Amino acid sequence: MAEDLVLDTAIRDWVLIPLSMVMVLIGILRNFVSKLMRSSNQVPDPKMVKEGQVIIRARNLRAAANFIPAKSFRARRVYFNNEENGLLYVPKGQAQNPQAQMFSDPNMAMDMMKKNLSMIIPQTLTYAWVNFFFSGFVAAKIPFPLTQRFRSMLQNGIDLSTVDVSYVSSRSWYFLNLFGLRGLFSLILGEENATDDTQRMMQMSGFGFDPTRSLGAEKDSLDIVQHEWALPKFEQRAEAVLKKLVS
Repeated sequence: MAEDLVLDTAIRDWVLIPLSMVMVLIGILRNFVSKLMRSSNQVPDPKMVKEGQVIIRARNLRAAANFIPAKSFRARRVYFNNEENGLLYVPKGQAQNPQAQMFSDPNMAMDMMKKNLSMIIPQTLTYAWVNFFFSGFVAAKIPFPLTQRFRSMLQNGIDLSTVDVSYVSSRSWYFLNLFGLRGLFSLILGEENATDDTQRMMQMSGFGFDPTRSLGAEKDSLDIVQHEWALPKFEQRAEAVLKKLVS
């Protein structure tokens, strides 16, 4: 049977709150350090900017497809998806490897290395600090029951199977803050901040932005759109309303 623990208020004052505040301050500091380390003469690739704008236009067409006549929608879809000169069509021989393109530019590779260092070094130091000073603490309790599958995630560093799963160790609280503060950083620093570790890990693993794949996916999405005119006889209805207002 799981044991109920009474958490001392000193743990809240000297473990839970300081750990959360340190994680927030480190995230803000990392954002400004990353901006300072970023190359000032970096110019975005015009081709990538153009492809991004094409994708946005195609998404807007899909979103507002039912508010334009069927003939106009078909003409726009051919303009985007035509396999001869369509904006979303990419021949197989012209597909580029985003990793090769990144490493061909020394400035881009250096910026990637700086971003990775600004992520790895603070995380390593913070984890060592938490592991040295707060190891073994039960820092908080989840206000609802959980299953046994959450034990390894919430009680990292506590080898007691008799403790209820809803209790959170200090080491697990560190990881929850590490991956759970993205929403707070977006509110404080804006959407384009440098504290998104998930995006960094995807880039390090080789899952970065692939414009060729994005163009192909948007082309397929636009092909399957079924047009349904949302404004049937709109002109006649508008004319009738205007006549009523005038009369």
